[in-house]
Amino acid sequence: MEISGANAIFVGGASGMCRATAEQFVEKGGNVIILDLEKSNGAEVASELGGSFLPCNVMDYDGMATVIDEAVDKLGSVQFSVNTAGGGVAQRTVQKDGTRHSLDDFRRIIDLNLIASFNINGLIAEHMIKNDPNDVGERGVMINTASIAAFEGQIGQVAYTAAKGGIAAMTLTMARDLGTHGIRCMTIAPSLFDTGLTAGIPEQGALNLTKDAAFPKRMGMPHEYATMAIAIYECAMMNGSTVRVDAGQRFAPR
Repeated sequence: MEISGANAIFVGGASGMCRATAEQFVEKGGNVIILDLEKSNGAEVASELGGSFLPCNVMDYDGMATVIDEAVDKLGSVQFSVNTAGGGVAQRTVQKDGTRHSLDDFRRIIDLNLIASFNINGLIAEHMIKNDPNDVGERGVMINTASIAAFEGQIGQVAYTAAKGGIAAMTLTMARDLGTHGIRCMTIAPSLFDTGLTAGIPEQGALNLTKDAAFPKRMGMPHEYATMAIAIYECAMMNGSTVRVDAGQRFAPR
């Protein structure tokens, strides 16, 4: 897929890995719309990138349909989407005091990460299938964000692991579902990145968290996620897989 002149929607694009991807996309000649929480600095980011900002709540599933329709109307079409919206909660299946994991919290994390991602993909795919295919039959690319916790979840991450594991698990099936339309689906599973809740961790703390990485022994930087996302968009053979971007790190139990 060619980036120059292409249109993209970045869900969670006001900061971190998604913002970095939007920046690289614009640098290569693409057009962007940033979707993020109303309280975010999405409007400022969009202005810097020469794009538009639309506030959204990914857990408002019906509302997301309206927002994505508006985004595509503004762009004219959509060839690329990146979704990094998500979050977790720290609870064991059964706590040391015998209290079990809150079912409401578990459901909320599944909704926020997995169901929201599925909903976003379906809504965007409805628009992508209307695109004219390029010379090799491609109409669009969608990238979701999992985590290496999907494979090596640590103690207290059971809800987050289930949600991110679900994102990774649906990737190939979704790619198969949409392959006849020329739409590719991929997932990136990052390790700890210097963004969101991990931003501002003292250097020694960051070293302790990444000591099990092969190399480099540090948190990832947003532009490194972005580099992978852009490479996926540009390479037609990248489809149906979850790519780890983790410096060879494997989470220990805690």
